[in-house]
Amino acid sequence: MNKRKFQETLISTEDDVDNQAKTMTYQGSPSFLTLPIEIVHMIFDELSDFVIICSLRNVCTRLNMILDTYPRYQRLTTINLTYNDIGAVELQHLTNALQNNTTLTTVILNVNDAGVDGAKHFTDTLRNNKTLITPNLCNTAIEEVGAKILADAFLDNTTLTTLDLGNNYIASSGTDGLAYALLTNRTLTTLILENAHIGGMGIESLAYALQNNTTLTALDLGLNEMEDEGARYLADALRTNKTLTALSLCRNNIGHMGGKYLADVLQDNTALITLDLSENPLYGEGAQHLADALRNNTTLTTLILYHNAIGHLGAQHLSDALGHNNTLTTLILDHNDIDHLGAQHLSDTLRNNTTLTTLSIACNKIRDRGAQRLADALRHNNTLTTLILDNNDIEHLGAQHLADTLRHNNTLTTLNLAFNKIGNRGAQYLASVLQNNTRLMALDLAANEIGNEGVEHFLVALRENRTLTTLTLSWYTIEQNLKDRLENLIEYNNERRHC
Repeated sequence: MNKRKFQETLISTEDDVDNQAKTMTYQGSPSFLTLPIEIVHMIFDELSDFVIICSLRNVCTRLNMILDTYPRYQRLTTINLTYNDIGAVELQHLTNALQNNTTLTTVILNVNDAGVDGAKHFTDTLRNNKTLITPNLCNTAIEEVGAKILADAFLDNTTLTTLDLGNNYIASSGTDGLAYALLTNRTLTTLILENAHIGGMGIESLAYALQNNTTLTALDLGLNEMEDEGARYLADALRTNKTLTALSLCRNNIGHMGGKYLADVLQDNTALITLDLSENPLYGEGAQHLADALRNNTTLTTLILYHNAIGHLGAQHLSDALGHNNTLTTLILDHNDIDHLGAQHLSDTLRNNTTLTTLSIACNKIRDRGAQRLADALRHNNTLTTLILDNNDIEHLGAQHLADTLRHNNTLTTLNLAFNKIGNRGAQYLASVLQNNTRLMALDLAANEIGNEGVEHFLVALRENRTLTTLTLSWYTIEQNLKDRLENLIEYNNERRHC
């Protein structure tokens, strides 16, 4: 809805209801407000959530009573206004309505031009509203002044648990206000400041707050130009912080030294569970520092190293560490120039590791030889449930090795081989094993040069297989009747699973 249409809708609705109320009150003639409640509810059904919240409340006592009995209003806990061209004026209408609202817990205002004035209006709501726990103000042009204004409200707010201010130019000065609020706030558990232009100075302020904050559990600081210095500030904070469990630092130009700062503290930190360092130039040396930390760390369960240029040497360091680690369950190594040698190192780990359940090596260069190494390891592994190998130049031979493994492996439930080159022949190998495999539930073979011939093999397999519930293929290469038959078989499996 564009701004003009929004204003026209809001004004016309308010005028109509107000006029109807006056007619009933002063003229005693039939009006909208004298209709049976069931009819009024049917009219409400044609209105948007936004109009119901902003235009119908507090018009008159009877309308309030009717609204309170309206099922949709009673269930309305989330309002999503993304891309609605909402500015400060429109946001004021919303915040006025929220002053006394007792149902909404989540307000999503992504990509709107709220600005500093909008932040002021929202602050007034936060001071009085006792039910809102998740406001999303991502990309709303609140800037550093707006961030400071919102931070002041957090000093008194006792209900807010999640705040998203990502993609706003908050800068270091706006971050100072948020950091100060974190020193006293005791309810906020999730703070998202991705691409907020914080920089090293802002990170330093947040790090100081984290040393004293005891409630924040998740922090997203991706794309904030922190570099190695900012990583050092956060590492110092993590030495004393005992509550932060999830930290995202993707795309911050953190090099191997920044990786070392974080790795050193991970050796002793007992709170952090998830760490995302994606798209930072760690290289093999940075991966080695993290590997050293994994040898001693006993709490980290998810490590995301997407696009870190660690290569096969980095994969080797991490693999060696996993031989001693008993807690990591998810390892993401996509886009890291890992070849068949790196796959060999990871395979050596999979033979003995008993905790890793998800391994993603997408968009690398392991090819058929790497697929063979991993397939051999999976014959001995009883814990891995998800293996993601898309975009690895795997052809039909690699598919054959993986298919042979599926005859013996009893734990893998998800296999992603999308955007490879297995063709109809590779599809035949995989389809043949599905006739007897009773564990695999999801198989992604999109963009693999599989045509009608390959689908025929899966049609045969799914006459026997009753566990595969998701099969992804590039349907544009397949005849419609074959597609329909295959989808029916998959749907049948899904229905059986939910019986």
